[in-house]
Amino acid sequence: MIEIHSRIPSHAGGVEVRGTLKLAFDQRQKSRQRARLASGEEVALLLPRGTMLRGGDLVGASDGRVIEVVAEPEQVLHVECATPADLARAAYHLGNRHVPVHVGQGWLRIGADHVLAVMLKNLGAVVTPIEAPFE
Repeated sequence: MIEIHSRIPSHAGGVEVRGTLKLAFDQRQKSRQRARLASGEEVALLLPRGTMLRGGDLVGASDGRVIEVVAEPEQVLHVECATPADLARAAYHLGNRHVPVHVGQGWLRIGADHVLAVMLKNLGAVVTPIEAPFE
């Protein structure tokens, strides 16, 4: 089994990517775990504690390969509001509950949660369940 010990700076030029590692949001938060490359090969993530991976990050494997991390699509709630102030209010209420939020241009995304969906709808938000990468 190959081991992944380090993240490669994204500005490193001339790097040839020779594998992909698809991970959901929760998996990208863990610095120590087993996973599988898209090829099916098993890898061990042994990153420094506290390392968080994002889609597009590059990591170095013990056999010299450079592997790209791909944010795997997952079930999320896509939240839109009529005004920027309403969107900020929705974000405030989510933050007050310590919910991870993916912030985009005019939208928010959170992990699928029916209780939070009801709260957001009561705040006037349009909540749509979709499958998308979560950052």
